[in-house]
Amino acid sequence: MRKMLAVARKEFRQIARDTRTLMILLFVPAFFLLLFGYALSFDIRNVHLAVEDRDHSAESRSLVSAFVNSGYFDLVATVDAGGAAPGQRTLISRLRAGAQTAVGLMDRNDVRAILVIPPGLGRAVQTSRPTSVQVLLNGDNANTATTVMGYALTIIRSESARYQPAAAVPLLSVEPRVWYNPELRSTLFLVPGLIAYIAMITAVISTALSVVREKERGTIEQVRMAPLNAGSFIVGKTIPYFLVSLASALVIIAAAMTLFGMPMRGSWALLLVALSLFLVGALGLGLLISSVADTQQVAFQAAMLASFLPTLMLSGFIFPISSMPRFLQIVTYAVPARYFLIALRGVVLKGSGIEAFGSELVALAVFAAAVLALASARLRRQWA
Repeated sequence: MRKMLAVARKEFRQIARDTRTLMILLFVPAFFLLLFGYALSFDIRNVHLAVEDRDHSAESRSLVSAFVNSGYFDLVATVDAGGAAPGQRTLISRLRAGAQTAVGLMDRNDVRAILVIPPGLGRAVQTSRPTSVQVLLNGDNANTATTVMGYALTIIRSESARYQPAAAVPLLSVEPRVWYNPELRSTLFLVPGLIAYIAMITAVISTALSVVREKERGTIEQVRMAPLNAGSFIVGKTIPYFLVSLASALVIIAAAMTLFGMPMRGSWALLLVALSLFLVGALGLGLLISSVADTQQVAFQAAMLASFLPTLMLSGFIFPISSMPRFLQIVTYAVPARYFLIALRGVVLKGSGIEAFGSELVALAVFAAAVLALASARLRRQWA
């Protein structure tokens, strides 16, 4: 018993001296609980809604109010009655003013649902004549679209029962129409996310081990003595891994199209631009981790933590960002997979042009430049 206590006391002293391990043991579980507890939510809230009101009656305004007051929808825009033609949009919140169409709103992910109220709805309700209300849904996220469709059905049925509770046939019925993924195939939602997930992890890990490998083998000293600056070293390290990662990602995309029926409705050139910017940022993040870590084991663990959790949890791959708490939504702006997923789904599912996700490409370029600059600065400081 005395020997066991002696070993235990020695281990306690060693843990107390190793503050890094102690912090991991005490605070990382609590961090994971907070992250998973807030981000893991299948409730869909704050759905961006646009309204195309062709009736402008008290009944149509009441229907719009029912959507907003349900707590599930945020009214962000109104669309003119033309639908497909350019029209004026009234700014409600967070959207830029200007003439927009329903197609443009959907392509840029400004809205996830559009409520189309037909002309004559008020008169039909007053005379007890059945009428249909159309709901257009963004189907690039099949799970979200299915849930939003259920919300819309429930709200419209409740409004119908308010006018004629005992009616055998509801006065208001729903005509849902899903864009980009009419069959609501979950594969078309999951496969682009898996492409980003796999590409991110492989790219970060590959470069995260590269500089550390030089440190462990002692060859980093030879590199330091060579007529080579840190920036050239970083770029030289990035190029071969970029070409390998790009080839790997293209193989994954080709396999997804062949095996899972993922469409390609947009430009291959735009896809290559988005993919290249994403991979450069991921490789730069791996090099930054590699410049900080001292062993391959530490580098591997840090790379998994920096790529696995953010890409899976905070990119919108599985859980909608709009349903997360505000502080986590702010954190997602530092996750490159968030921007890449918008661009990837925009190209392959929607056939969108660069005007629909140009800001996402800029964000990917900024992230790539930032992490490469940080990695170069870190190595320059170590070599000084």
